[in-house]
Amino acid sequence: MGTTTTRSSTRWWALALIATAQFMVIMDTSIIGVALPQMQADLGFTQSNLSWVFNAYVVAFGGLLLLGGRLSDLFGARRLFGAGWLILLGGSLVAGLAGNVAVELIGRTVQGAGAALVAPSALTLLMMLFGSDPKELTKALALYGAAAPAGGTAGVFLGGVITEYISWPWVFYINVPIAVIALVGTGALMPAGAVSGRGSVDLVGALTVTLGLAAVVYGIVRAPEVGWSAGETWAAIGIAAALLVAFVISQAASRQPLMRLSIFRTPDLGAANLAQVLLGGAWIPMWFFLNLYLQQVLGYTAFPSGAALLPMTVLIMIGMIALAPRVIGRFGPKRPIVLGMAILALGMGWLSLARPDGNFWVDVLPASLVAALGMSLAFIPSLGTAISSARPEEGGLASGIVNTSYQVGSALGLAAMTAVAAAYGADQLGDPTALTTGFSAAFVGAAVVALAGALLAAVTLRSSAGGAGEPDPAGTGGADPASA
Repeated sequence: MGTTTTRSSTRWWALALIATAQFMVIMDTSIIGVALPQMQADLGFTQSNLSWVFNAYVVAFGGLLLLGGRLSDLFGARRLFGAGWLILLGGSLVAGLAGNVAVELIGRTVQGAGAALVAPSALTLLMMLFGSDPKELTKALALYGAAAPAGGTAGVFLGGVITEYISWPWVFYINVPIAVIALVGTGALMPAGAVSGRGSVDLVGALTVTLGLAAVVYGIVRAPEVGWSAGETWAAIGIAAALLVAFVISQAASRQPLMRLSIFRTPDLGAANLAQVLLGGAWIPMWFFLNLYLQQVLGYTAFPSGAALLPMTVLIMIGMIALAPRVIGRFGPKRPIVLGMAILALGMGWLSLARPDGNFWVDVLPASLVAALGMSLAFIPSLGTAISSARPEEGGLASGIVNTSYQVGSALGLAAMTAVAAAYGADQLGDPTALTTGFSAAFVGAAVVALAGALLAAVTLRSSAGGAGEPDPAGTGGADPASA
């Protein structure tokens, strides 16, 4: 009895470490936002290349996630989890100590590479720890899912505090003690699991998909500045298309591919990943432009701007932990995904009505809470379906694919909505009316993305049984229980 209790307690401590990993890899995408002006002044960034402090991390993270998932399957999730934390620690030190643009971007890229090992192995470890108990798996995925929005908002909040009261390098140094604790906890808490050691690593596939994603993000990010019809824009997009086509061809021809293409024949896996792409493509632009509206239109400084997002984060966490599992248990995964993305679109449409002379209580709080409710309903069932639909031995690959889907959706959605916002006046700093018009256009665009996600989920996901019954915790939607 005592041994069983101890083992159960250890699992939940392990889950806390896994959730911390999710919290950190998302926080590292947001914590640098408020620090960018100081970094620009100290390191010599231009206005055009400053965005790569964010993009270098996201592109490396999203582009290498498939490789991270494959390595997790080959060499063991615990080993890759620890290695990822070690690389993240090193990248954080390089980014904090950087004295020029090149070293800063190298540090951010290394951080992204470390995160790309941590994220898929974390999900694989979660499935190893809780996959045999459907009810506990629901709770575990809910806690894991709630860590992502918490990390995003904490990044903004902590970035403001650190930048105002300490100095910008500490937005990177904050990772170091957490990484050390995680490295100690990995050996003590995480299950060893099976290590196949068989097979090869598809470096060609990893190179083509990473460079392809980098090229498409570069093309979209640069387009607002150089023009959509510019040769540079089309060259980048053309190179991206060629590399991504080469990746697909190489995966089809390889005996041991980085991503087995036939995995998408698994019922609901492709549809759930598409939902994650569109969730990232809608949510991250909303979060980004809401921050800008608070600071550039309402006049909030860094610290109050981060605090203003706390109600939204608290609701997301409550929704993911308490509400989403109950809704999944009652209706299955499809309905909450569709309903959640529709509610998310409604919240963003409401945010688009924000006024140049508005205030937090009327123009931000109600709409942001509606959007948060939608996100909390849609995220967990789409994540769980994407992971648990795959075969157990491909858990790392499935985790890598779903993380890639969300990160790529985030990067492309933010780049596209930045272009939309700029076209409607968001580049006119100091003009609240023009800024609000641009931000409103971005909110409308993000709402369209979320609404498209709801419609596509309704069409592509298999019908989930309604009525009472056992929860479908991981969002399997009726998949073979053995695959969970």
